[in-house]
Amino acid sequence: MSDHQRSEPSRIADERSSLAGFLDYQRQTLAMKCSGLTAEQLRQKAVPPSAISLLGLVRHLADVERWWFQNVINGEQFSSYWGRRPDGQFADFDVDKADPGEAFDIWHAACTRSRGIVDAAENLDIRGHHSDEDFSLRYVLTHMIEEYARHNGHADLLRERIDGATGQ
Repeated sequence: MSDHQRSEPSRIADERSSLAGFLDYQRQTLAMKCSGLTAEQLRQKAVPPSAISLLGLVRHLADVERWWFQNVINGEQFSSYWGRRPDGQFADFDVDKADPGEAFDIWHAACTRSRGIVDAAENLDIRGHHSDEDFSLRYVLTHMIEEYARHNGHADLLRERIDGATGQ
C-alpha cells in the first residue's frame, strides 16, 4: 500500500510502554491507510448517507486526541479544532473544502502533545475529570486504542473502495 512504516509494539514492555506502543501502532496504521492519496481521494465519502472519509477520520481523531489527553487528563479547556455546524454537531467530518495538509499537521501535533502528556505522567493511575467523572490515564490509553482500532476498520474499507488497496 505504501512505504509508510509502523513500529510493532514490544512484546515484553511494561504496562505504560505497552499501551503507548499499541496506541502509536494504531496511529501509524491510520497514517498508512491515508498515504499516497490525493486530496480528493482523502475527501471521498464511504457510502451514502455516511459522511465518513479518510480525511474526516484524521480530523476526528485529532479532536479525540485533544479531548482525552489535553482536556480530560490535563484539565485544559480546548474546543474542537473544526468547530460545530449550525445544527450543533461537530464539523470534523465536513471535509468538502478541508485542507488535508492542515488536518495532518494538526493531527500530528495533537499526537505529539498526547505523547508528551503520557510521558510526563507520574503513573497510569493519575486521573482526569469530565462531567463529574474521573478517568485514569490507563483508561484513556485503553480507550484511545479502541477508538483508533474501530476507525482503522473504517479506514481499511475506505481505502479499499478508493483504490483497491488492502492490508493490515
